[in-house]
Amino acid sequence: MKKRKTKRFASLTNARINPKGFHPSQIKFYVLLTPLAFIMLLPIVFIFSHAFKPLDELFAYPPKFLVSNPKLQNFIDLFARMGNSGVPVTRYLFNSILITAITVFMTIIVSTTAAFALSKKRFKLKNTLFMVNTVALMFVPIAVSIPRFLIIQNIGLMDTFLVHIVPGLAMPVGLFLLKQFMDQIPDSVIEAAQMDGANDVQIYWKIILPMIKPAIATIAILAFQASWNNADTSSMYISSESLKTFAFYLSTLTSTTSGNTVAGQGLQAASSLIMFLPNIIIFVFLQNQVMNTMSHSGIK
Repeated sequence: MKKRKTKRFASLTNARINPKGFHPSQIKFYVLLTPLAFIMLLPIVFIFSHAFKPLDELFAYPPKFLVSNPKLQNFIDLFARMGNSGVPVTRYLFNSILITAITVFMTIIVSTTAAFALSKKRFKLKNTLFMVNTVALMFVPIAVSIPRFLIIQNIGLMDTFLVHIVPGLAMPVGLFLLKQFMDQIPDSVIEAAQMDGANDVQIYWKIILPMIKPAIATIAILAFQASWNNADTSSMYISSESLKTFAFYLSTLTSTTSGNTVAGQGLQAASSLIMFLPNIIIFVFLQNQVMNTMSHSGIK
């Protein structure tokens, strides 16, 4: 009888907290969240609007947030400049796609295996290593640019294809999220698999990975954004033009427009939208996984 009352209370509580349809109690949330959602959308709206502004609106004073007379001239000029490039644009695009795909895949492998060891294995300095990873979250990339340059130079990665991939495999935020997510998996599940004769590889592949799919999707998004938008590696570590990325190509294309800073602003607006689109598309499709990861990773 007591269990029935408990279940009934839990069902009623869930119904009030998360009703399937509209409930008057949700009005207060709509009143609070709708203005916030509108504010969050403003940068996205601006990027799209800015890309279609003609030159007179780009330099209008006072500046306009929304475009009044949208035109495709910025994109026409951008593609015309691409056609005059010494190295085919497809080469830069191919490099970016290949580098991003390899980086995302390898980052998932490295982060998940490291998180599995930190979360479910017992060894010395386990907490110390996780603390080092947590401290690394405080450092922005610009703060470690000099040590990173010296390390890359000493291990012989300068002007190689691997310099785009290897430094990006160390993702402290990815390891942190995955480790916190794996902590939610009961140890009894791992112990039961070990009693059935499963080794660490089988546990990792058949038990851990299927249970952390939301976290993997989140790490994939973060790794994709970091790799796809990365133009610094091509400018700092690469001298061969055929090894540079699409992000670097667009950045140099818009900054060296024959000294014409006016036309360069239009190219910059169009290229920003082109680089932004893949990021927003991937996030839209995987946003549910991201929210699930955040709710299970100790980030409130």
